[in-house]
Amino acid sequence: MADKTEPVASAAGDKTVDEVVERLLDKADASGPALLGEGGLLTEITKAVLERALEAEMSEHLGYERGDPAGHGSGNSRNGTSPKTVLTDAGAVTLGIPRDPNGDFEPRLVPKNARRPAGFNDRILSLYARGMSVRDIRSHLARIYGVEVSPDLISKVTDAVIDELVTWQNRPLDSVWPIIYIDALWVKIRSGSVTSKPVYLAVGVDMDGRKDVLGLWVGSEGEGATTWMAVLSELRNRGIEDVCIVVCDGLKGLPDAVTATWPKATVQTCVIHLTRASLRLSSLKDHPKLVPALKAVHTAPTESAAEQALNAFEASDLGERYPAIVRTWRSAWPEFTPYLAFPPAIRTVVYSTNMVESINSRLRKATRNRGHFPSEQAALKVLYPAVREQINPKARDANHVAAHRKEALNQFSLFFEDRLSIQ
Repeated sequence: MADKTEPVASAAGDKTVDEVVERLLDKADASGPALLGEGGLLTEITKAVLERALEAEMSEHLGYERGDPAGHGSGNSRNGTSPKTVLTDAGAVTLGIPRDPNGDFEPRLVPKNARRPAGFNDRILSLYARGMSVRDIRSHLARIYGVEVSPDLISKVTDAVIDELVTWQNRPLDSVWPIIYIDALWVKIRSGSVTSKPVYLAVGVDMDGRKDVLGLWVGSEGEGATTWMAVLSELRNRGIEDVCIVVCDGLKGLPDAVTATWPKATVQTCVIHLTRASLRLSSLKDHPKLVPALKAVHTAPTESAAEQALNAFEASDLGERYPAIVRTWRSAWPEFTPYLAFPPAIRTVVYSTNMVESINSRLRKATRNRGHFPSEQAALKVLYPAVREQINPKARDANHVAAHRKEALNQFSLFFEDRLSIQ
C-alpha cells in the first residue's frame, strides 16, 4: 500500500510547491519582484519547501501518508500544526509544525527549541570569519534578510568555534613534512594595557603536495628560543618527527629551536623578507638599481657565485652608500644560502614565505576593523574561523595541487630519499 501511495504523495507535494511558485511569480509580475520579507517570493518558497519537508517527516514518523486509510485506528495521527518562526537564509519564516496526539514527533529539520536551521548558523560564522563585527553582522542580517538578531545570539553561535579550535589545535599530524613555513602577524590585545602581540602561523606542505595550516599561537613581545621551543615541541608531540626544510623570515630564536627539535631540518630564511628589509634601509630613488643588484645574489647558481655577487655589491657605489644592507645579508648568510644547493624546482617553493603571507593577508582583513581584542582567546576566536573559511585545505585544495609543488616534491625525493617516501 505504501509503495502505491508514496509516489502520489510526492507528486502532490511537487504540485503544491509548483503552485506556490507560479502564484508568487504572478504576484511579482503584478506588484514588483519582492524577494525577501513578509510575503516575499523567496520567503514564501522557503516556507512551502520547509513545510513540505516537515510533512514528509511526520509521514515517516506515523508510518503512513496524509489521507491514507492505513492510518485509521493506528493509535496515532496528525493533530494540526503549531506556528513557529525560524530564521533562514531567506529571512524570518513562520512555519506550521505538524503535531501528533501522542506528542512524540521530533522534527529533525527544525528540532524542538531550535529557531535556526544549521545553515543560518553557518552564515553567521561565515560573516564573522570575513572580519565583520557583531554590530556589522546584526546590521547585515537586518538589511539583507529582514531579521533582527540579538548580540547574545551571535556570541553564542561564534562561541561554538572555541571547542572546535581546541580540537583542531590538538589534532594529530603526519610524521614527515617536506616543507613547513612559519610567519607572524601582529594583533592588538589587552593585557592590563593594549599591546601588540605576534600570532604565529605554521603552514605545511604534505607528502601529496597539499598545504595545511598546522596551528596558530599567540606569542609575547619578547619572543625567543624559549617561545619557539614550546611551539615546535607541540608540533612534535602532535606527531611531526622530521621536517626537511623550515622556511621563516628570520624570527629571533627560531633557527636554534628548529635544529634542537628536528636535528636534520634545514632552516631557510625567506629571501623576499631579506630583500624587503634591504629596501627599507635605502632611499626610494635607489630601489631600481638595488633590486637587480640583490637579485644577482639570490639567483646565483651556487653559494660561491652568490658570495662573489655580494662582494661586488659591497664594492659598488650602492654598497658603499648602504653598508647596513651588506651587514643584513652577511648576518643572514647561514640561513640564506641553503636553498642555493637545490635545483630551480625546489628553490621556487622555499625561497619565500609568500604562501603564508597570502594567508596572513586574509587574517589581517578579519582583524582590521576590530581595534583590539580583550584576550588572546578572543583573537584566536576570530582568526580560526578565517583560517577555516578561507584556507581549509580539505575543502578548497583537496583536488588541486599547484604544479610547482608537485615538481618540487619529485626533486625532494632525490635530495631526501632516505627521509621521504613519496608514492
